Amino acid sequence: MVWGYYAASAKPVLHIHSGDTVRMETVSTGSPARFEALGVPSDQIPASFRAIYKEVTDRGPGGHILTGPVFIEEAEPGDVLEIRIQKIEVTLPFAYNGFRPGSGFLPDDFPYSRTKLIPLDRTRMLAHFANGIEIPMHPFFGSLGIAPPEANGRINSAPPWIHAGNLDNKELVEGTTLYIPVHAKGALFEAGDGHAGQGNGEVDITALETALTGTFQFVVRKDMHLRWPRAETPTHYITMGLHEDLTEATKLAIREAIDFLVNEKHLTRDDAYMLASVAVDFDITQLVDGNKGVHAMIPKSIFTGRR
Repeated sequence: MVWGYYAASAKPVLHIHSGDTVRMETVSTGSPARFEALGVPSDQIPASFRAIYKEVTDRGPGGHILTGPVFIEEAEPGDVLEIRIQKIEVTLPFAYNGFRPGSGFLPDDFPYSRTKLIPLDRTRMLAHFANGIEIPMHPFFGSLGIAPPEANGRINSAPPWIHAGNLDNKELVEGTTLYIPVHAKGALFEAGDGHAGQGNGEVDITALETALTGTFQFVVRKDMHLRWPRAETPTHYITMGLHEDLTEATKLAIREAIDFLVNEKHLTRDDAYMLASVAVDFDITQLVDGNKGVHAMIPKSIFTGRR
């Protein structure tokens, strides 16, 4: 377990090869004490979760509890790590959502703390928010990332950046693929911050926070060269912009979308800019993690033939 950081110096717990598949159990960011205070029976809180809180003492600067890192032998700086998210299992029957003073997108409106326990119906895949309110579950990992450049040292797990990390992108569900530019030997993949679901923006700073187990296939791409993370779903290509300023994050997402359309779909830059305006949705990923996120949803359905 890695508590609160991504770093090129992090000690790998597993060495694999490109093409290998790994099943990774993760835990929620909420503490056992928090769940007990919310009324969760002690026998529903995994012993491993308690052990992590007791035994992992090297913590920070961030707060996310991440599983890993996984060292992919063939990965070198300049490559791209392709992460195929094959399966996501919800491992707890509950989630929580909460806010605290000084956090979230409206800190002055809510200068106090509140946490809400939300039961999960894993058979019907519904989260019971309140009487008369059930939220369809779309499990995804809020944080999927690799090491930043060695010169950056240990970086906080909260702000997403070129290493991906805490993207909080609700599109990255089972069956999707994430592409991250590699900055350190072995890539050093970590996963955590499990969400049963989330709204775009994640405005109070948390989603449906829970524990997930993910099955990932890792493929080192020597034929790809990216500056920022990208993703792909069965229906869309996704480019991303990450910056402390929302306007700058949007500009990055637009420029990345244009680059994708020029390089992968062979449009002129002028046509790519126009297509981004008439056919691409630019959504706010999250607003609360230091670097704000915007992702471009490029529909595959608009490409009807070879160019």
